[in-house]
Amino acid sequence: MLDLQSLDYAPATAARPLLTDVSLKADIGRPVLVAGASGSGKTSLLEVIAGLSGQLRGSIRWKGRELSKRQRRWLSGMVFQFPERHFLGLTIAQELRLGHRRLDSDQLQTALDTVGLTALRMSDAPERLSGGQQRRLALAVQLLRGAELLLLDEPTAGLDWSVRADVLNLLSNLSKQRVLIVVTHEPQLFHDWACERYRLRNGCLEPVTTLPGA
Repeated sequence: MLDLQSLDYAPATAARPLLTDVSLKADIGRPVLVAGASGSGKTSLLEVIAGLSGQLRGSIRWKGRELSKRQRRWLSGMVFQFPERHFLGLTIAQELRLGHRRLDSDQLQTALDTVGLTALRMSDAPERLSGGQQRRLALAVQLLRGAELLLLDEPTAGLDWSVRADVLNLLSNLSKQRVLIVVTHEPQLFHDWACERYRLRNGCLEPVTTLPGA
């Protein structure tokens, strides 16, 4: 469904490409896990896929059709490692309704229920939530947007073990309905996932059957 072929990417100030000849495929029911050290280009890869950055070379196709940056932004829902930096609403309800003012309370509550935030009040402030709750709220926002492609940047980083288990279970369930790509420096947490595994190193992405620590 998602098909990346021979992508090169370099920030405007970079002397050489950060990503070189990157190719991968992703589909519903088979999430993609990309592991790599900090600074290896994992976040940049997601930003290119999401249309937040443009590639120097290569193609990004969805269901066989090549997509522009604008089309990728509509298709993708990216959840950043620190989603609180991107929240704009003063309350959970405001955050969920951004760009979708006509959503009723039942639709908002259904989105929260889906990501395991049933107990939260709509009047709560997003910045007062825990790290795990903030990431799940960011996911709920993308679900309400109707994002078909979910891009997760370090979704387990900084979370305690009990919260990590909840987040991993949530992502596993979402991958049955949407195309999902996760980047992480903690591949051992995903050892029992049925997924396509890649390692990003020195700007090159290679498919692997196992990952260090996994």
